[in-house]
Amino acid sequence: MRQLILLLGDHLHVDAPALQSFDPAQDHILMIEAVGEGAHVWSHRARITLFLSAMRHYAAGLRAQGLPLTYLTLSSPEFAGRALCDRLAAALVAWRPRQLVMVEAGEWRLAQQIDATAAAADVPLRVLQDPHFLCSHEEFGDWAKGRKRLLMEHFYRVMRRRENVLMEGGEPAGGEWNFDQDNRKSFGRKGPVNLPQPRRFLPDEITRTVMAEVAAVFSDHPGSLAHFDWPVCRQDALAALEDFITHRLAGFGTHQDAMWSDQPWLWHSLLAPALNLKLLDPREVIAAAEAAWRAGLAPLPAVEGFIRQILGWREFIRGTYWLDMPGMAQANHFGHANPLPAWYWTGKTHMHCMAQAVNTTLAHAYAHHIQRLMITGLFGLTAEIRPDALADWYLAVYVDAVEWVELPNVIGMALFANGGRFTSKPYAASGAYVKRMSNYCTDCRYQPEQRVGPQACPLTQFYWNFVAKHEAVLAAEPRTALMAKNLARLPAGELAQLREEAGQRLARLDTL
Repeated sequence: MRQLILLLGDHLHVDAPALQSFDPAQDHILMIEAVGEGAHVWSHRARITLFLSAMRHYAAGLRAQGLPLTYLTLSSPEFAGRALCDRLAAALVAWRPRQLVMVEAGEWRLAQQIDATAAAADVPLRVLQDPHFLCSHEEFGDWAKGRKRLLMEHFYRVMRRRENVLMEGGEPAGGEWNFDQDNRKSFGRKGPVNLPQPRRFLPDEITRTVMAEVAAVFSDHPGSLAHFDWPVCRQDALAALEDFITHRLAGFGTHQDAMWSDQPWLWHSLLAPALNLKLLDPREVIAAAEAAWRAGLAPLPAVEGFIRQILGWREFIRGTYWLDMPGMAQANHFGHANPLPAWYWTGKTHMHCMAQAVNTTLAHAYAHHIQRLMITGLFGLTAEIRPDALADWYLAVYVDAVEWVELPNVIGMALFANGGRFTSKPYAASGAYVKRMSNYCTDCRYQPEQRVGPQACPLTQFYWNFVAKHEAVLAAEPRTALMAKNLARLPAGELAQLREEAGQRLARLDTL
């Protein structure tokens, strides 16, 4: 065997880069399902199902082309082992390829393990750059060199110019680089109206088989499979893209930060899982959105806001992950040490906002970015939860979770655990923010305006406790100085009561 091509679960490219020089007479493809990858963190059964079903559909396409492939299912007796690298090691010993070839992994952990496995087997490992991304590790490193703080907005403008996206000559379309001011409106009392429902992709035979296996093998894992309808192949991913561009892109921008009870989808794209598995290429997604604006089918603020997530934030986050690993995984700027409350796995909490976000997550393995950042993430920050514990939860429960995208968002954005490496302030807020951007507070036992007493909103109480604890640091930074200054507005004596009550609650988070 000349080359053994290892295709990982998130390497389902349209034109697989590892197969560009493939010779069926000399080379072989290996795809591995491993129980250990689903159990590395306590993964949601829908997340496991998505990966395995997408892998099996992709393998079916390779077989249809007549390519030599060994596909190890969870129960395959061949090359038995719980861990992916145990199964890989057995294959390397049995086949003795002259070279192991793979596209760069999406996790630092897995990349290190595969490298060590190949070295132990004395098989040279060739790692290919992933052409799915528009910015390579080297290019991002060059951009980041010498910068004290990495700001996505600066990177985004470089990428816009370089890729000529939403540009008119040398200037940004519409005269502005971003339209955040147009994209952060709440729904008002009536809530969302004329909501277009996203297209569903009902499980086919392959997916139903995977669902049955996952239910059996991972029976003690969290989450439901009752609503599983994610696209698991290239054809369905393209249909999902077309559905978003046609029916939801135009409404995406205005309320992209808003939330509403029992409305998990709103106008969000739901394309991250297909992108992260490489069933969609970001270039085609960006091009489709820009074409919709140029054709007058969607307003510029909505299109710019969406493209910024793909061309700006997605590429930027990947760059920071590989630049700062492995230290990023241990970052804990505030020294937070509280364990993750049990209700993150059950949704059984009296906080209605948290119950909505967590129960949506358990039902669909999905929650949109504001539910993640400003509900489950915001609580994690001000409730002083250990960053690595919350990061593991995010990696476990979302279908779009691959560590390169999940970890920087949690450590850097949600928790400020890396001390502002690429964010200019902690995203701390009181219950007033949740009340303004949703209807969650309407049916809650806690009151967002109350800072003390049994009905005090935990988000509000923990927010002020956080500000008081870090007052000096917050006061010294222009973007957070007002937070510290507002402490003086609290009535005399209330702050001491608030901090005492917050301390008591922080010691019993499971009861909130």
